[in-house]
Amino acid sequence: MTVLSEPLQFSSDDTASGGVGHVTLVGAGPGDPDLLTVKAANALRNATLVLYDNLVSKAVLELVPASADRVYVGKVSGHHSLPQEGIIELMVRLAKGGRRLLRLKGGDPYVFGRGGEEAQGLVAAGIPFDVIPGISAAQGAAAASGIPLTHRDHAEALVLATGHLRGEADARTVDLDWVQLARPRQTVVIYMGVATLPVISTQLQAHGLAGDTPAAIIERATLPGQRTIVGTLATLPEIARTHDVRAPALIMIGTVVSLHAELGEPASAVIGCG
Repeated sequence: MTVLSEPLQFSSDDTASGGVGHVTLVGAGPGDPDLLTVKAANALRNATLVLYDNLVSKAVLELVPASADRVYVGKVSGHHSLPQEGIIELMVRLAKGGRRLLRLKGGDPYVFGRGGEEAQGLVAAGIPFDVIPGISAAQGAAAASGIPLTHRDHAEALVLATGHLRGEADARTVDLDWVQLARPRQTVVIYMGVATLPVISTQLQAHGLAGDTPAAIIERATLPGQRTIVGTLATLPEIARTHDVRAPALIMIGTVVSLHAELGEPASAVIGCG
């Protein structure tokens, strides 16, 4: 793994003679390597330079040839190995130097993966690129936990939202359209919301969503050690705290969660109460 605090030195060289390189934005899926698309798996096996995120599983990275250069540019709460602007600058610099590189992101690049920002940066710099979609974390969690994202009897709409804090210092808050999220007959999936789950629960109830609405957290979806924590909108924050839920985890809210009892994992893999 190349360390970003040091000058970049690569073991392989696929520099195009006198030309601009190319960037491929690749969705690594929710973690299980068997859930990669065929196109993504082929791109990984042929990669010579990979910039990868924190949420890319070790099993997926094992598909990258040992001879390829790997640069970790991951971000976790409170610590970024490289700011987003720096990641884009690095991609542009490498591509302008003639390198072909694979930008590997957990889930799908265009679903809370900041792939759109990176694509804009490449367009502005005149760098050719393509995008290989991946199964999103929400799709992976739904299939692995037995909680459908939509269902005729429960949810006619699906809303994906991010629960991370925005703003500066003491003014940081979860800035979401709570009225929209509190509407009935929909499934709400919240990414990056473990730390702000108490705020999410309080705000949704304050905007009209019943406290007994079924809710769940799926931790490490599709990976070994997956846990599904089930409860209600009102009880989920305390259940999650009691069981020390850690990221990566997705919050799912809506009556579809009630189907988990019928469609979900064996009872030994499930934690929580109503």
